[in-house]
Amino acid sequence: MFPVAILAGGLATRLRPITETIPKSLIEIAGKPFIHHQLEYLQKQGVSSVVLCIGYLGEMVKTAVGDGSDWGIKVDYSLDGPTLLGTGGALKRALPLLGEQFFVLYGDSYLPIDFSAVQNTFISRKKLGLMTVLENKNSWDKSNVEFSNGEILEHNKINIRTDMHHIDYGLGLLKTVALESYTQKELFDLSNLYNALSLAGQLAGYEVFERFYEIGSPQGILDAQDYFLQQSTNGTL
Repeated sequence: MFPVAILAGGLATRLRPITETIPKSLIEIAGKPFIHHQLEYLQKQGVSSVVLCIGYLGEMVKTAVGDGSDWGIKVDYSLDGPTLLGTGGALKRALPLLGEQFFVLYGDSYLPIDFSAVQNTFISRKKLGLMTVLENKNSWDKSNVEFSNGEILEHNKINIRTDMHHIDYGLGLLKTVALESYTQKELFDLSNLYNALSLAGQLAGYEVFERFYEIGSPQGILDAQDYFLQQSTNGTL
């Protein structure tokens, strides 16, 4: 399984005052920090290498996770440094730790999805990137992906059109070469990269039909809490 980059360096201003003292990835969900849920899940998916891209209160994440041995995963860290670089800039900085192709996962997302199936699709499509998408119809946020027949025709978070019915599910795959035009320490968002790849015909799509869970909002935290407690009751965690 390819390495996984987890983007966990943001300020999480929507969750203040909670995130004034702890980073978002350490918010306790169903009795443990959210990042622990992510690592347990990744290990079950066959992932053996994770790079945590950290920034705000990042040392607390390193203390809580360590080298990943508690989960049977090798965990490395890439720090933003004194200036936050955005999700894209953080990923560019982490490239030396990731190899030629890798998964990208947001640090506030938990995704019930088969990573191996997504990876196999990425390999077979031979494009620079792949985005998993969910038919959204403006349910979770504004739909920002035009998706058809396995292709991302356009991903655009700025100029949203009525023919966009899907949303970024939160898991992507990239080849290192997709970021070669960006410089180190350049501030940019991952969505900018996805937009450029989609317009160049270099962004494959993988449609998902089960909802995602996220802790980026108070309601998201409640939904994730309910999900993990239900999974624990059912004995699936």
